[in-house]
Amino acid sequence: MSVRSHSAPAQPGAPDGGERGSPQLLIVDDDAAQRALISHAARHAGHAVTTVQSCTEAIKQIQTARFDCVTLDLMLEDGDGVDVLRAMAEAKYPGSVIVISGMNAARRIAARSYARSLGIKLRSLPKPVDLAALRICLANLCKTAKGLPVMHTWGGVKVEGVAEQHRA
Repeated sequence: MSVRSHSAPAQPGAPDGGERGSPQLLIVDDDAAQRALISHAARHAGHAVTTVQSCTEAIKQIQTARFDCVTLDLMLEDGDGVDVLRAMAEAKYPGSVIVISGMNAARRIAARSYARSLGIKLRSLPKPVDLAALRICLANLCKTAKGLPVMHTWGGVKVEGVAEQHRA
């Protein structure tokens, strides 16, 4: 069952009836509390949100709607998040993926490697999700989708390319 956050009917390309200019986010998680938390952070970052709780629903959404980003739990009641990654590759999904999973780091790294082999850009966050890290990921996605540089301010100090600096 797809849970939409607004009562307005969905528009093509706008899963929850949001503005077409808003980045479209699909949240795939079978834990209602995690879906609500991620959804709240995503709306705060300016995303239009669609939520689903199973592999089957996620695959259907990927095949029928356009999303700029997907947050994906690896362990779902009806299957593995890797099945969703495979469906994304088959559908030629062009967006980004943020894996948010309680699986160990080795499993998240394996999923990231697999996604890269499929041509999917993937970031990974452990559960329970760190809201600050999630907000940074979502803000970065919004900026890169609009062709803007990734830039953050902490304590009045402007920092560019934070993610790239931490990866080095």
